[in-house]
Amino acid sequence: MFLVVFRNRKRADIDQQAYDAEAQAMEDLAAQQPGFVSFKTYAADDGEMIALSEWASEAAALAWRRHHDHAQVQARGRSDYYSEYTLFACDDPRIHRFP
Repeated sequence: MFLVVFRNRKRADIDQQAYDAEAQAMEDLAAQQPGFVSFKTYAADDGEMIALSEWASEAAALAWRRHHDHAQVQARGRSDYYSEYTLFACDDPRIHRFP
C-alpha cells in the first residue's frame, strides 16, 4: 500500500462552490484510476483539512499525480484555493489494527 496525506488550509476568498465541484470531480476521477484504494477527508477545528488517499502502489499514486486533469486542478489549487499545504507520501506504512 502507498499512503498520501495532504494537509491544507484554504484561502479565505475562495469560490467555495467551484472548489467543491472540482474536488468532487477529482474524487470521482481518482476512484476510476488503476490502483486506487480509498479517499477520505477530515476537518480540524482550526480550519486545517486533511485528505488521505490510499493506493495499491507508489506507481499508481504517481500516475494519479501526473494525470492531465488532476495536474490542471492542482495548478488551480495553488493559484486559487490553498493558502498553504504539505503533502506526505509513504510506501509500505506500518499498520496496526484493533478490531
